[in-house]
Amino acid sequence: MNINKTELWFITGSQHLYGAETLKQVDADSKTIARALDRSGEIPVRVVFKPVLTTADAITSICLEANNSPVCAGLIAWMHTFSPAKMWISGLKRLDKPLLHFHTQFNRDIPWSEIDMDFMNLNQSAHGDREFGFICSRLRLERKVVVGHWQDSEVLSAIGVWTRAAMAALDARTLKIARFGDNMRDVAVTEGNKVSAQLKLDYQVHGFGVGDLTDAVSKVSGRQISELVKQYGDDYKAPAKVLSAPAIKEAARIEAGMRAFLEGGSFRAFTTNFEDLHGLVQLPGLAVQRLMADGYGFGAEGDWKTAALVRSMKVMGEGLKGGTSFMEDYTYHLDPKNMAVLGAHMLEVCPSIAAGRPALEVHPLGIGGKADPARLVFKARPGKALAASMVEMGDRFRLIVNTMKVVDCPPMPKLTVASVLWKPDPDLKTAATAWIYAGGAHHTSFSQALNAEHLADFAAMTSAEFVLIDGKCETEQFKKELRWNELFYHLNMGL
Repeated sequence: MNINKTELWFITGSQHLYGAETLKQVDADSKTIARALDRSGEIPVRVVFKPVLTTADAITSICLEANNSPVCAGLIAWMHTFSPAKMWISGLKRLDKPLLHFHTQFNRDIPWSEIDMDFMNLNQSAHGDREFGFICSRLRLERKVVVGHWQDSEVLSAIGVWTRAAMAALDARTLKIARFGDNMRDVAVTEGNKVSAQLKLDYQVHGFGVGDLTDAVSKVSGRQISELVKQYGDDYKAPAKVLSAPAIKEAARIEAGMRAFLEGGSFRAFTTNFEDLHGLVQLPGLAVQRLMADGYGFGAEGDWKTAALVRSMKVMGEGLKGGTSFMEDYTYHLDPKNMAVLGAHMLEVCPSIAAGRPALEVHPLGIGGKADPARLVFKARPGKALAASMVEMGDRFRLIVNTMKVVDCPPMPKLTVASVLWKPDPDLKTAATAWIYAGGAHHTSFSQALNAEHLADFAAMTSAEFVLIDGKCETEQFKKELRWNELFYHLNMGL
């Protein structure tokens, strides 16, 4: 995603009641705030000032313009003065881009010795934004409210978090996912209604036979293979004996073919399935890892929902410290004094989360019935992280997030795959209990770049239910939240 071409539009509400001089000052103040947001390091995209809105026609026009703009990720709305909210109804009813209601004012402090009614008439955000807030609530409009002075670092950080979610929501509008083969047979959670996914989340899921991929792989030239193998030697710990192995050359052939297929179809996420590899010499491991490192979303065993979520979280995390990867809760360490989860997969963990330089290795894989595949082997860096799962609940999609701490992992010389050891919040027993009650999948999108607020904002923008398992999670209260949510979404269908 080209974030340099992505924009947020800063819109300001006012009215003609206060006269030309007041509107001139509203315009100047709004430009100053928009310029400050645009220059903030917390906000990764351009913030574009739009003319002050004083009529219903102008408001409707800017909302429709935002809807049709391929570069507009959302609107930041601020009421400098009192802006009668009936003017906003037509536009807000039609708006289908994310909205952030910025409750701020130009001056931070009240000028105690100089304040008069002219100052009061100009600086009316305290009640102007309440008028705007009412109509948003009356319209049941999903939005984020950020309160505080526009130069406050916490305020800028909150806007930045929302911006990243808006980037992912914009990317999702045109997100195409390629499924090579079907999903793993008889698995429930990786299935789902693709029409519902496109209606609710904008995800476009396209199925292809593995033969379509093998055809692209067969067209890869020897020169392409040689160039990739050289790049492997530059990027990873790889002895000459490994680089010269036939498995490495075959992995390069698969990567080049898969990359060409995805680029040719404008796909930004994809899935594979170890049960459906006809025509491929080995399970794509190295290719998947490297494509994820370049920003592609991935899901194993045909899990298109996780593939899309990995892509969306990579967009959200663009430019942030830490990576994002496809992940699976694989096995537990149940020592009562030191409970932890070992996360891994057969091969496909993204090197963006690696603690050091990954090692390129070739080992047997006791599943899939193919030749020994190449893969990158590493451990993840310690620190804060989260895992997220998007599941379909029949009438809605549910986004489940568990915060955690990645810890140092003891040596595992016989486990020749990338892995992560973490301690989930608030503890393994509570987290696993809540995850299972929520119906969370065994596949997740794991990130050390994002926090729960990013995912909460993204869920709101995509009309997904959001549930959080963090340090404050308590099992009985969590169960009640799930029950309340069931009632809310059941009733919401009829509103």
